[in-house]
Amino acid sequence: MHPFTISYNDPNVRRKLLKRKLKSETLLLDGATGTELERRGVDISLPLWSARAILDAPETLMQIHLDYLLAGANIITANTFRTHRHNLASSEMGDQATTITKQAVEIAKKAVRLSNTSAFVAGSIAPLGDSYTPQNTLSETTLREEHALMSNILMSCGVDLLLVETMNTILEAVIATSAAISTGCPTFTSLVCGRDGSLLSGESLYDAAASLLQLNPHAILINCTSAQDILSPLQDLRTYTKLPIGAYANVGYLNEQKNWVQTAAVNPDSYAKYALTWSQAGATLIGGCCGTRPAHIATLRNLLSL
Repeated sequence: MHPFTISYNDPNVRRKLLKRKLKSETLLLDGATGTELERRGVDISLPLWSARAILDAPETLMQIHLDYLLAGANIITANTFRTHRHNLASSEMGDQATTITKQAVEIAKKAVRLSNTSAFVAGSIAPLGDSYTPQNTLSETTLREEHALMSNILMSCGVDLLLVETMNTILEAVIATSAAISTGCPTFTSLVCGRDGSLLSGESLYDAAASLLQLNPHAILINCTSAQDILSPLQDLRTYTKLPIGAYANVGYLNEQKNWVQTAAVNPDSYAKYALTWSQAGATLIGGCCGTRPAHIATLRNLLSL
């Protein structure tokens, strides 16, 4: 009789392993998907934005995932940032949310198989509205329905964790995180801050953390904030919780005129030096957001000795 074994491909086994690693290791996230698709010539025009690549350029999308894995990422995020039913409905594709989300997850899983690594796949759960316009946050009823649906779809796809990311209001962060946690899947929540360290809604990071901690997520992060501005809120976050914390930043920022201002962080070496200060501040989940590329992740891996 053969001994009973559990396959590492079993999502429950992988999720338990992730929880163990969170307690003792620094894990490297991937970098940007949307801006990297654009850099490689893929159409990411609205309203589908990055989701268009799932249908029109799946091989390019898979190669981006693979390049991040080869650069050293321990966690890659499936391209589900804009595959909510609500977002797809604007292109009359709302009824395809499950199918398109599953395709995005399968593309990420294929990249992991090709990389011959044991990396984890996160399912992205983003704000239903534009990430930079918190004043346009939708009703509680819509938020609850859409985030519950998205969380359950991603769980059924077999992702290793749910990444509630780029949350710009406490209301949506709490609703999306609650929906994700209710699935039983490991859940990270990431908030987007302005240059002053507050959420883009103007709400304080302290209040956001206090609200989220009541839900018991597995980690709290800050993302989509300029690399030069992320250290201060990250240091504050460390004082609010003993949970794993992390950061994945932009290489620039939007100024008051809503123009993109590129910073020195566009250079992988400069970005990595910023990230070293995040690690020293207690971050154990580190990666890249808008404008970062596989070279940024490779440089992070080397500088942080991961």
